[in-house]
Amino acid sequence: MKRLVSVLFVVVFGIASAQADVSLPRIFTDHAVLQRDMAVPVWGTAEPGEKVTVKLGDAQADATADAQGKWSVKLPALKTNATGQDLTVSGKNTVTVKDVLIGDVWVCGGQSNMEWGLGSCNAREDIAAADCPTLRRIKIKHRALPKPASDVEGQWAVCTPNTAGGITAVGFYFARRIQKETGVPIGLIDDNIGGTRIEPWTPAEGFALEPTLAQIPAGVKEPVNNGTPMALYNAMINPVVPYGIKGAIWYQGESNGGEGESYYHKMRALVNGWRKVWNQGDFSFYFVQLANWQKPNDNPAGGDGWAKVRMAQVQSLQIPNTGMAVTIDIGEAGDIHPKNKFDVGERLALWALRDNYGKKDLVVSGPLYKSMKVEGNKIRLSFDHVGGGLMVGKKDGRNPTVEDKSGKLARFAVAGEDKKWVWAEAVIDGPTVVVSSPDVAQPVAVRYAFSMNPEGCNLYNKDGLPASPFRTDEW
Repeated sequence: MKRLVSVLFVVVFGIASAQADVSLPRIFTDHAVLQRDMAVPVWGTAEPGEKVTVKLGDAQADATADAQGKWSVKLPALKTNATGQDLTVSGKNTVTVKDVLIGDVWVCGGQSNMEWGLGSCNAREDIAAADCPTLRRIKIKHRALPKPASDVEGQWAVCTPNTAGGITAVGFYFARRIQKETGVPIGLIDDNIGGTRIEPWTPAEGFALEPTLAQIPAGVKEPVNNGTPMALYNAMINPVVPYGIKGAIWYQGESNGGEGESYYHKMRALVNGWRKVWNQGDFSFYFVQLANWQKPNDNPAGGDGWAKVRMAQVQSLQIPNTGMAVTIDIGEAGDIHPKNKFDVGERLALWALRDNYGKKDLVVSGPLYKSMKVEGNKIRLSFDHVGGGLMVGKKDGRNPTVEDKSGKLARFAVAGEDKKWVWAEAVIDGPTVVVSSPDVAQPVAVRYAFSMNPEGCNLYNKDGLPASPFRTDEW
């Protein structure tokens, strides 16, 4: 009996001691990157009433655990530091997080084309050269929950040839380009799951901001899965908040591919919802427009497959501090996971380099439709992001786009009031494109690359970036 009492005492005392220990959530592990130039949130648990001191270099902040044992501090804003330091959290015990850098942290969200690792992209040379000590990544373990969680499973790791194969390829190329231009340490929160819709990643706060979506949370029932609204946010995003971040990159939409304008409302709910819960203001949010896929459609009316959701993605540029990487020229007809993630990451990085890193002269996008003017039997189209001028372009794999000086623009269609679409002749005229057809005497609308796989679409600016698909009508 005495032995049993002794064992029970040890067990109970051990449990009580473990509960009282100062601890950090697992977003804080060795090799972490903390966000520079802002007050850095650090939080955790301890015994109720316990005083906690957090130190990193010369920065220090103190807190007292509340009645539930929770505490949080904000370290003073920290400057860029590519030399690893110890983050210590002290109370009755001390927790040390080693090799912590100060740089920029980006959340990499979405479905499989964001999750797709370098090792799946025929990127052997890039993996072999990926000795990048100031590029770090934490992969968040997949799970779905009915209620917001307080912790995740994951471990920060340094990018090396041994670890690079599993890193999000889009995130890797995005970060590599930024580091090449700036030298700033980059941390990637690799937080995504293949095959998922946008709704599971959206917080209740985001749905509440959109009148057409406000009732979604009320309709959620348990058990939940990867398709349940808010379930992935609850399990995989909420525990990361309020970790300091620079912004987010997002590659998703395939699983919402049958939608049109409704996807724009969902994008607003996602972006504004994340911004609300993070409480960091309107941080940058850059996303990928879906690539071409499946057998080409030769119907000039188009509108099949992902054509309409791409329009919703263009519309999402109305959300402040966003940017879009057009990928209509680098998809693969036979593979929903195109191997060329290099250009995807590079094109996302252009937006960040201009808007977050001071490279103000960069052209960040290919031509985006702006306006049209009917001129007799022709329509003149104007664009934003003309850059160095318009051109007929040719893209071959990861090689830079080249001008096809003898080529003709393709995949333009025109219609009159009868709404009958025909393929059109399109000619570059300075910063504009003039579209016409002998079969349409009085044209009223134009569509460009408005189909699931508009194979052969070739309008670019001379900076090598492709024009986004567009439509001038709302039929």
